[in-house]
Order: sequence, then C-alpha cells, then structure tokens
Amino acid sequence: MSTVAAAYALPAPDGAFEKLTIERRELGPHDVLIDVKYAGICHSDIHTARDEWGGTRYPCVPGHEIAGLVAAVGSAVTKYKVGDRVGVGCMVDSCGKCGPCLADEEQYCEAGATMTYNSPVAPEVQPGGYTMGGYATRVVVTENFVVSIPEGIGLDVAAPLLCAGVTLFSPLRHWQAGPGKRVAIIGMGGLGHIGVKIAAAMGAEVTVLSHSLSKQEDGKRFGAHHYYATGDRQTFRELRGRFDLILNTVSADLPLDDYMKLLNLDGTLVILGLPENPLSVKPFTLAGYRRSLSGSMIGGIAQTQEMLNFCAQHGIGAEIELISADEIDNAYDRVVASDVRYRFVIDTATI
Repeated sequence: MSTVAAAYALPAPDGAFEKLTIERRELGPHDVLIDVKYAGICHSDIHTARDEWGGTRYPCVPGHEIAGLVAAVGSAVTKYKVGDRVGVGCMVDSCGKCGPCLADEEQYCEAGATMTYNSPVAPEVQPGGYTMGGYATRVVVTENFVVSIPEGIGLDVAAPLLCAGVTLFSPLRHWQAGPGKRVAIIGMGGLGHIGVKIAAAMGAEVTVLSHSLSKQEDGKRFGAHHYYATGDRQTFRELRGRFDLILNTVSADLPLDDYMKLLNLDGTLVILGLPENPLSVKPFTLAGYRRSLSGSMIGGIAQTQEMLNFCAQHGIGAEIELISADEIDNAYDRVVASDVRYRFVIDTATI
C-alpha cells in the first residue's frame, strides 16, 4: 500500500508553488519511511524547478536536503528503527555494482545515480515515473541511502549539510585540508559559509575571497583567519602564490587565471559552483607552478555520514532562515538575489 504525503510543487517553469497530494511508493523490505521535519533550499532546486538546466518534469517537487524521523521500516531493514533521526541528500539509489559505487562514490555511478527529485525511476517500480523530493511531509528511501543525524546537531541546521555540507567536506577531505594547509574559499554564501566552518575545524588556515568585505565579521566568526575583497585588485597582487587549495563555490563567470595565480606549487583550484559558460584558463597559468584545475560533486553515502559525524563533533551546523511552505516562492527570489544568510530551510509542519 502506497503512502500519501502532502507536498509543495511547481506546476510549470514560470508558475508559483502550490500544495498537492502525492503518493510515495509502497514500503519495500529494505525501505525506510521518513516523516520529513525540515527541507533545505538549494540553488540547484531553483535551477531545476524553473527548468533552467532543461529536462524538468512537472509537477516538480524539489528538495534534497531532508532531515526527519523514521516513521516505519521494511521487514529487512537493519540500520534504522522507528524514531531515529535521519537525513536524505541528493541521491536515493545507484547501480551498486560499478567501480565508483563499490568504492563508496555513488555520486559518480557509471549508470547514473537516481537523484532525490526529477530523476526517472525503474519501470517496474512506476512506469514513466520520476522522483519527487523533500518539500513534502513524507518520503520513502532505501536504507542504504539514508544517513543518521547525530544528536549533536539540530535537525533544522543539519538539513543543508546533506548537500551543501558534503559538497564542501568532500574536496576538503580529498585534497587533505588540515594543519599546515592554506585553504581559500571563493564566496561566502550557502556553500561557502559551511566550507569555512569545516575547513577551520580541520585545522587549515582559512581565507575567504569575497567580492566585498560586507560579510567579513561573519566569516571571522565562522573560523576564517583572513578575509579579502576580490573587488580590490590589490588582493590578487598580495595573495599571489599563497594557497595550497582554493574552493570556488560561486556560479558566476570568474577570471580564472587571476585566481589560479593565487595557488602555490602543486596547488589545486576546485570548481564547486556551476556557471553557465565554459571555463577558460591559459595553459601557461597551469604549467607555471604545476597548478591543477579540478572539480568535485557531492560525496558518497559513507562520506556524507562521516561529514555529519564530524560536524556533530565540532558543533557545526548551517546558518539558516527558517520559513513556512507558503514562503518558498519569495525565498527562491531572495536566493537568486543573494539575499539570504545563509540557507533557507522549510519547516515542513507548515505544508
């Protein structure tokens, strides 16, 4: 028997969110039914809901930063029990057989991971069906794609960690941020502010590179050791050759050569934000100091759990504005205008 849930959906790219009733799949042996308590708003929700990346199915129920409580479990579930604090991030399934999946890197599944919303589901499950996300009261997810939210983090401030948190944690771990490493984070928004907190907790020397100094006080409070305005050309002269690792969290077109020159020998700049236009960098900028330009997605399920445990240990949560479901349209406009400090989270009790 399927589960009914209330949800907020966008009916068309230029529409407004409206409440509707959706059906979640029948609880299978390995499935977990979750009462959603909080759902974060990610900028990719906006791109998808408004069909800015193409291929959006409607009605679209976004949301891949889901925090809640276990309401029921399938007969074969061993990891969770009713009442557990849990989360769901950007993925709800993968092939489980390819090299990346076997290496706990399901986000790079060769068959393509099943995303939490707007992703086709297996025909045997629902012919022509597609996933619907966390702007809803309930969701059903296979237990291997559910993570435990430790008691040390509030469910509301944990929700954005399921996407934004692991998006920053993964490259920081991969490029071994820690004591003795100089890390710069471009942008102090929904992604960047969490990256500052995590990198500082790892023991790295953290610098924020932001267009202006308007958020400098916040950046220092989150753990940044230095804060520079990229609107000041002196910044690029003063910091040349300074960093081991730079994480670019913004989706705007940047003069990459200027930023690449801030790397020291063997330094790496990692693209996390996804601008619309192709990236451009001069070969000599890369060759000069054996610099690298790379990219990173989210993290696998095991690493997402590691991130949550790390954040609980260090008292890290997102800085949020809690909103009701009828404020989603306004929240989307404010995210586009960069008018949020630093992440919107929907209280799903208002759905």
